Amino acid sequence: MIFLELFYTFFIIGLFGFGGGYGMLSLIQTETVVNHAWLSSAEFTNIVAVSQMTPGPIGINSATYCGYTAVHNAGFGNAMAILGSATATFALILPSLILMILISRLFMKYMHTAVVESIFSGLRPAVVGLLAAATLLLMTAENFSTPKENLWQFSISIALFVATFVGTRYLKINPIRMICWAAFAGLMLLY
Repeated sequence: MIFLELFYTFFIIGLFGFGGGYGMLSLIQTETVVNHAWLSSAEFTNIVAVSQMTPGPIGINSATYCGYTAVHNAGFGNAMAILGSATATFALILPSLILMILISRLFMKYMHTAVVESIFSGLRPAVVGLLAAATLLLMTAENFSTPKENLWQFSISIALFVATFVGTRYLKINPIRMICWAAFAGLMLLY
């Protein structure tokens, strides 16, 4: 049963996940953490971190890890969890594969028409909104702590957030380096 739910859920995410992997993160989190409770918010945050650090698109990496974790958390063994990874990954990419095959010829023919350009003009702000939603959904007490629970961890988390934002946005530091430095800082400062 969980495999059918995984397939359907990630197929829908793949079908409506405009904006690539980062645009899909809020959809994946809503479905896996909120709607189905396959993962905790902390597990999802770990998935995002690992998905950013591993090669490949973040959406596909997240689907692979989410499928594995969901099946594992449902009480199945490693072999079935690997099947969960494959199911979620295949379901996520299937809509794109189908749609790209079907519309690639039409798009090339009509991509400079007013209707198509208008559609993409409307989609661009929606993609930015999905990215902002993914960011806000990850800003939880589980990820940052709170001043009442642990002021030190909260302060370090905010400092790492700001340093990473400034480093990647303004100083143009490679995001992989920022991830590694943040992991090292977290290791040194929080434990």
